[in-house]
Amino acid sequence: MFNRITSLLYRDKTIEKINKKIKLLGKNTKYDAITFMNIRVSTSILVFFMVLYLIDFGYILAPIITYLYYIFLPNLYFDPKIKERKKTLDYDAMYFFEILALSIQSGNNLINALKVTSQSIDSTLSLEFREVIREVNLGKTLEEALDDMKSRIPSDTVNNIILNIKESSLFGNNIIDTLYNQIDYIRDKIVLENRAYISKLPLKISIISVVFFIPLLLLLILGPVILNYFS
Repeated sequence: MFNRITSLLYRDKTIEKINKKIKLLGKNTKYDAITFMNIRVSTSILVFFMVLYLIDFGYILAPIITYLYYIFLPNLYFDPKIKERKKTLDYDAMYFFEILALSIQSGNNLINALKVTSQSIDSTLSLEFREVIREVNLGKTLEEALDDMKSRIPSDTVNNIILNIKESSLFGNNIIDTLYNQIDYIRDKIVLENRAYISKLPLKISIISVVFFIPLLLLLILGPVILNYFS
């Protein structure tokens, strides 16, 4: 009841934008856009009064900080989670679709192969495909269930495979070669991302050394000299 009343305070466009981000967190997300918007408003009011009473010139800074907090909170909260989920789905996809291809090769039709594969693997991606199978059992077509799934997937790579699966279901295309090509692409992509991450490690280590270790080393070297000078 409270959510229905407060939903009248927000624009439909804003609610839709937040809902899209929430859907990208997966089917098991426990809250909706209205709940998040209510929390956003409540915490913004709290931030305003904290800045107003705890910081010098709070009457100037409070409106500015509160506005920035209100505007950027959805991105600060959702984007890291979506990015992490995208990475997880990409890793899951390499194994999931390889098992799916083997299942189809063994003689299963597409729906049975998806069912067997999703039940055999415990991963974030398999949970999404279990939801697809559940929706098909409730009366949706496989194509409709896959379209719904795409709205919950932040990975373009996985969505491209879902599109290929949908086309295979509609037109009867052979999807096995496509799956193996996509698996090779995902594997190469993960290798390149890991290489890029490893190549950045020396720079990160250098920055940490400059910020923490060098000042400490200078303090150890110059400390006795400074103490002798003041003594």
